[in-house]
Amino acid sequence: MTAPDTALPPVPARVVLADVEPAIALGPLDGRYRPTVAPLVDHLSEAALNRERLHVEVEWVLHLTEHGVVPGAPTLDAVEADYLREVVTSFGADEIAELAEIERTTVHDVKAVEYFLKRRLAAAPEVLGRPTVLPAAAELVHFACTSEDVNNLAYARMVRGAVRDVWAPAATALVDEVAALAHRYAEVPLLALTHGQPATPTTLGKELAVLAHRLRRQLRRVAGDEYLGKINGATGTYGAHVVAVPGADWEVVARTFVERLGLTWNPLTTQIESHDWQAELYADVARFHRVLHNLATDVWSYISRGVFRQVPVAGATGSSTMPHKVNPIRFENAEANLEISCALLDTLSATLVTSRLQRDLTDSTTQRNIGPAFGHGLLAIDNVRRGLRALDVDTDLLARELDENWEVLGEPVQSVMRAAAVAGVPGMDNPYERLKDLTRGRRLTAQDMREFVAGLGLPDEAAARLAALTPATYTGLAASIVGHLEDAPR
Repeated sequence: MTAPDTALPPVPARVVLADVEPAIALGPLDGRYRPTVAPLVDHLSEAALNRERLHVEVEWVLHLTEHGVVPGAPTLDAVEADYLREVVTSFGADEIAELAEIERTTVHDVKAVEYFLKRRLAAAPEVLGRPTVLPAAAELVHFACTSEDVNNLAYARMVRGAVRDVWAPAATALVDEVAALAHRYAEVPLLALTHGQPATPTTLGKELAVLAHRLRRQLRRVAGDEYLGKINGATGTYGAHVVAVPGADWEVVARTFVERLGLTWNPLTTQIESHDWQAELYADVARFHRVLHNLATDVWSYISRGVFRQVPVAGATGSSTMPHKVNPIRFENAEANLEISCALLDTLSATLVTSRLQRDLTDSTTQRNIGPAFGHGLLAIDNVRRGLRALDVDTDLLARELDENWEVLGEPVQSVMRAAAVAGVPGMDNPYERLKDLTRGRRLTAQDMREFVAGLGLPDEAAARLAALTPATYTGLAASIVGHLEDAPR
């Protein structure tokens, strides 16, 4: 018998997708999710890094000239200062291409920025249409600087802008929406589950308030984080500065320049700013993301249980084969992206705090992943917001669950018995054990519980209080403590 031919047929040649124009995104953040994360491009992209490098170089020239730090340096007028700053504000597609062309020659990104800016200084007389001292200021570009003097300041400004202008507003809006839901459902009773088992009732609003409170606390930590910077030379000693201009107070020059950029001055560094502030910030952002992950999993569980109903979107498909399904995809998408974001943020935090002696380049390539770390987080925040807006509460189901679990009143009954025993009421011995025998592993009806209470011999007031109690009214202060959301500082 002849063996079957198992050889695969030849694969026809395919289009090389890497050659397709416009270029196809390798990752989802620059592909299907681009509209959601696009605001981060202004802060955390490679182009944004080069624009911030330009900003630092320009402001360094202006700082040196304004304060007469270097003897003989020209004094710039307002038009010349504006011309320099416009190099930054007009940085767009043509400038990105030109800078890339320079870098192909220098094979050094910061040196390419230096040469790019020097070109603009040389072109100033023609652009301004008049004589100018700007070409004479060319050697003040990158004066006494190592690349890290520019990079650390650029990254600090980039990350600060991304957090304050993009991530924090989105995160704050999300928390405010969760807080609004907490207030809306503050008085809606909910059967709590501990270990997945029926437990002391609460309210839906109180449970959402807990999550909003946790998230706001992390937002306050992020808001309080510092963004540090330095400009002290190749090994952090101001060596070139002091030799070139021994009469300047270089520490004052450095501190005032870093503060001019809106950053906190770090007076003690190696060649690199130590990046500890980044580790601190990313840990706080990751912690916010982890609490948000908890919110996503809790809401997913509420949806699975039927507490929340999802509002179907016209035309949307929940399953390719099961037409009835409305899947909680927003919360599942958020979970996954939060996990990716936290993994990246954790790696950034762990890697950036270590540098061999004066420096190594692990930080350089690592910091290029700050954008994806925040991008996946921003995408998750957007998904949770969209998911929350498509939820309704099934109050009938909540009421039914509560009415089917009268055994949860075993806790208040035994607590009332304990209080009565302390007050000297006879017959109140072993209250916990008696309620355990009554309720453990059993489903009780309202009649079961009321008959038990009636036979305890409690004082009339206590007996009446328990007789009026139902699982739906046994929520303690749950509704009112939602108000603590307003008491806490934002």
